[in-house]
Amino acid sequence: MSDRPRTLVAEDQYLLRDGLTHLLTAHGFDVVAAVATGPELVAALRKERPEVSIVDVRMPPTNTDEGLQAALGARREIPGLPILVLSQHVEQLYARELLADGTGAIGYLLKDRVFNAEQFIDAVRRVAAGGTVMDPEVIAKLVAGNASDPLAALTPREREVLSLMAEGCSNAAIASRLHFSEGAVGKHTANIFAKLDITASDDTNRRVLAVLTYLGAST
Repeated sequence: MSDRPRTLVAEDQYLLRDGLTHLLTAHGFDVVAAVATGPELVAALRKERPEVSIVDVRMPPTNTDEGLQAALGARREIPGLPILVLSQHVEQLYARELLADGTGAIGYLLKDRVFNAEQFIDAVRRVAAGGTVMDPEVIAKLVAGNASDPLAALTPREREVLSLMAEGCSNAAIASRLHFSEGAVGKHTANIFAKLDITASDDTNRRVLAVLTYLGAST
């Protein structure tokens, strides 16, 4: 990490985006981009390759999970890219996926639980340095989710694959629907079986067992 870490801010609310920019600048960060939409975030991440990014979850144009999806995509392209998620909500599936690769440089803070500038700046510096910063409420919800949801360990993409399996789609059909190769679908399917602890057996169909687990968790 450099003396003035190159920093990206992604927040759709102007006052908060501007406030974060001024706060970070005042504490020695070089804010190389401040963006308000998901597409702008994707472009800035690829162009600037920031040393740390502060990213809101819900951003235009869909105001659903644009920011987090962009962050996940950037982490897949640039493993270990430091991302600090700053959100109003705990998005359990995406928090798990952010943590899944185990490389660190990840943070997830809730906006209404950041109580002072020093706490926030310390979190940004820790993520930029390769550490992990998680709000206790995020951790509590992840633990609760793991205890109650048999599908908790699956990534959002694996859930998509499993939901299409439940519709009766073959691997080829899933590949077509999700614009993957069949090989990629096969890898996702193998991961699903492993995470659901469904082992190969002559007496059972793993695909059917996985679908039954999915349907049971969805009722």
